[in-house]
Amino acid sequence: MKNFLLLCSLWVLMSLQVPRQRIFLIGDSTMANKKPIDAPETGWGQVFPELFTDAVEIQNHAVNGRSTKSFRSLGHWKAVHDQLQKGDFVFIQFGHNDQKQDDTLRYAEANTDYRRNLERYIQEIQAKGATPVLMTPVMRRKFDENGKFVDQHGAYPEVVKEVAAKHKLALIDLHAKSQAIIEAHGVESSKKIFMHFTGGFFPKFPQGITDNTHFSPYGARLMAKAVAEALVETSHPLRNFLKKSVFADKYEFELPLVYEPYFRKDTFNIVRYGAKADGFTVNTTAIAQAIDLAHEAGGGTVLIPAGVWVTGPLKLKSNVNLHLQKGALLQFSNNRDDYPIVETTWEGQKALRCHAPIWAVGQVNIAITGQGIMDGSGEVWKQVKKNKLTSTQWRKLVESGGVVGKKGDAWYPSEQSRYGNEDVRDWANLWVEGKTLEDYMTVKDFLRPNMISITECENVLIEGVTFQNSPAWTLHPLLSKHITLRNVNVRNPWFGQNNDALDLESCSYAIVDGCTFDTGDDAITLKSGRDEQGRKRGVPTENVIIKNTTVFHGHGGFVIGSEMSGGVKNVFVDNCSFLGTDIGLRFKTKRDRGGVVENIYISNIAMNNIPGEAILFDMYYEAKDPVPLDGDSHALPVIAPQPVNEGTPQFKNFYIKNVVSHGAVSAIVLRGLPEMPIRGIKIEDSHFKSDKGILIIEAEDIQLKNVGVQTKEDGALIQVQNSKNVLFDQMKHANRPGTFLEIHGERSQKIRLLNTSYPKDGIKFLSKSKSSAFR
Repeated sequence: MKNFLLLCSLWVLMSLQVPRQRIFLIGDSTMANKKPIDAPETGWGQVFPELFTDAVEIQNHAVNGRSTKSFRSLGHWKAVHDQLQKGDFVFIQFGHNDQKQDDTLRYAEANTDYRRNLERYIQEIQAKGATPVLMTPVMRRKFDENGKFVDQHGAYPEVVKEVAAKHKLALIDLHAKSQAIIEAHGVESSKKIFMHFTGGFFPKFPQGITDNTHFSPYGARLMAKAVAEALVETSHPLRNFLKKSVFADKYEFELPLVYEPYFRKDTFNIVRYGAKADGFTVNTTAIAQAIDLAHEAGGGTVLIPAGVWVTGPLKLKSNVNLHLQKGALLQFSNNRDDYPIVETTWEGQKALRCHAPIWAVGQVNIAITGQGIMDGSGEVWKQVKKNKLTSTQWRKLVESGGVVGKKGDAWYPSEQSRYGNEDVRDWANLWVEGKTLEDYMTVKDFLRPNMISITECENVLIEGVTFQNSPAWTLHPLLSKHITLRNVNVRNPWFGQNNDALDLESCSYAIVDGCTFDTGDDAITLKSGRDEQGRKRGVPTENVIIKNTTVFHGHGGFVIGSEMSGGVKNVFVDNCSFLGTDIGLRFKTKRDRGGVVENIYISNIAMNNIPGEAILFDMYYEAKDPVPLDGDSHALPVIAPQPVNEGTPQFKNFYIKNVVSHGAVSAIVLRGLPEMPIRGIKIEDSHFKSDKGILIIEAEDIQLKNVGVQTKEDGALIQVQNSKNVLFDQMKHANRPGTFLEIHGERSQKIRLLNTSYPKDGIKFLSKSKSSAFR
């Protein structure tokens, strides 16, 4: 009896379940699912389900080599047709194999058989109460000798469009969308969309493969995204089943897709080339030889086994994965003479610096992976400020050697370092016309290198490794594309100068996932060049995802600027924790930078023990520690308008939600320029426990909704100065007494407060502001 009742209950539950929306895919090999043995070949239909919620069932019936004719004659269509029912959708994509004139089984002339075959499918689908969706055939990759894309599909795409128009059906023009994707990648980079691999990567292709029709996993996902994009663009009802991201008004498919490189399994153990793990042998030659041989062989893994391996600077080369085994310490030499002066950049401008410990320029498919450690010997390069140490630490540092500065407030590892910092810093930091290599040799010790310098590279993977004790910036990809940082650790002394953990500068398509940073300067930083040089370069940092990352110390947790003259856009930050960073979310710039920072999406941020602002937008940036040290002063900027020109920076369109900050000096500070206000900032569903509340200066179109602020100090919870179109909705404030909102400045207007309780007489108008500014 119990079993009977259980079966009845299950039957009732099943009958109450809402049926899943069904989508059938019929087409050729570019759409079809592949077997594991076919790896890495992937049909776009194979990954299409990733873009939908669980309310959708997708059946991919596409088959390799099929045309509109053979898909039916070989029985594949019957298997679909027999299942169809009212409410189903059928996506139809053929054309590649219909073109094959010498194959009577598959050939269907475009304007006759192909057209008739499509119309027959349509009739049979509609007779079942289902809905057809027509798709033009996806492009093959072909460029002529001048780099111009070549269409190989003849009349077939137009026939699909005509049939769709005739029957008033939804059309997805994958022909046009795939061409745009391929052309955007260019002649060389578009190879990663398709099956272009040399031998030694995959068992099915021991000699390699060059295939301009079938997709790599990356290419398949690009095409699937294009199909989803078309559903949204055409307001197709299936768009309602696409997965939403955590970011405002963004679907999952709209987030950037980053290509991750593959590497051959061939291993080049550095021991084989004479490397010794004795802690004092300098192994530069042996490791460089292993890298060169791996590169010349078409790629492979250069293995750093467990042990302590001393080395000078190294150059990474294409198709090489530098892999550090667990227990491996790659210790970069503490002999500054091992690092020659090279032409590079420093803080966004052309400069001469010492050669980076790891250096790569113009390489493709490079990686640093493993569970080992790289140590940059930063102690032989960096100055140390006295007010960042205890008296005992300072005494021991001075006794260790080096030089104390003229004012007695800084220590330098050498006289050259002091001379460059204190006497000739105005030219030593930059490349200056008329200065010679000999001039820069006089300050060589001052020319600290960034630890990992990756410039104009494509397809970069950094995974698992710990980087510590960097001379300057730790990880610095510049003018590079498709960068993956996963489970990376950066550890630098908190008192280090310019010890940023990560600086992505003028880079596109990057993902930072599961990393841990503990450093002396900004942690996760996006940049794009400085001032006139950055504007002339004109390359923004864009299409970046940062997620699941923790920062324990740093000037800022997530930072944009201040060198952002080329712009920063389309950035997505999610599920990050900032524990003890001076500032949580830090956006900084100044006049003369220029550049536009826009379309920044931030969600699910946890902060604790923030000595400065939880969220700071500052267009008056000064190169000082964000939290004043003993002897420092941070005077408020003089606010006076200046003419708008190419050097006027812009911050606009930031969407921030689900931020929780437990402990900060200030909750939110927005400080724009009178000639260029901060615009379009939206902060929602966030809560702050801080000493001070919210300060908004020179801003427009600001929305704070369901934001809670609990403060220690008695001043106004919110101050607005010379700002307009500012909306506060559903503000939470623990019924604090006193002034709730102060409005300052004669240019303040349209300040609104909705769905919020506040004390009687809790609104004050000061500094020439007018009561009409509030409504």
